[in-house]
Amino acid sequence: MKRLISTILLLCAVLAPAANAQDTGNKPTTEIATFAAGCYWCVESDFDKVRGVLSTESGFMGGSFPNPTYQQVSTGRTGHTEVVRVTYDPSITNYEALLAHYWVNVDPVDGGGQFCDRGSQYRPAIFTYNDEQKRLAEASKQKLVDSKRFDRPVVVEILPDSAFTPAPDQDFYKTNSIRYKYYRAGCGRDARLSQAWGDKPAY
Repeated sequence: MKRLISTILLLCAVLAPAANAQDTGNKPTTEIATFAAGCYWCVESDFDKVRGVLSTESGFMGGSFPNPTYQQVSTGRTGHTEVVRVTYDPSITNYEALLAHYWVNVDPVDGGGQFCDRGSQYRPAIFTYNDEQKRLAEASKQKLVDSKRFDRPVVVEILPDSAFTPAPDQDFYKTNSIRYKYYRAGCGRDARLSQAWGDKPAY
């Protein structure tokens, strides 16, 4: 009997690491979505509140000029727009839910910038990484158009992803929270979002 117990314990010790390795391999993978909705500090803040979002990274996308600096993008001549790259856990949230959150945090009828920030570098856009994201993004935009919620055209562009350049001031809304709060309030972002959406979903 003692020998049998010893054998069972030995087998358990051998099999345990294999079981743990198998569990690790079954962990859900992460996915990425990228959105432009004006000032990337604000977009970071808005998406960091979403359950299932693991991280956000601000930067620039959409231009042909390689590795632009903030100062270069600020001129509006590089073709880039400020974006936030969202990494999320698809076992907790999904791309459609992120799209719904995006719409109520953007002024979808303003293609000349967002809120107090004017220029093409602040234009709203959804950058897609594959055919499925493109399909879902276009469907969500069409659903918003069909709802006739706005009496002006929905001008948010849906574009294929391009080179992403990280911004120099990551997590500004956390590291400079007082400046950020003054900026957000002064820019009229929340006032316009409240006017456009209230507390209702996008569609």
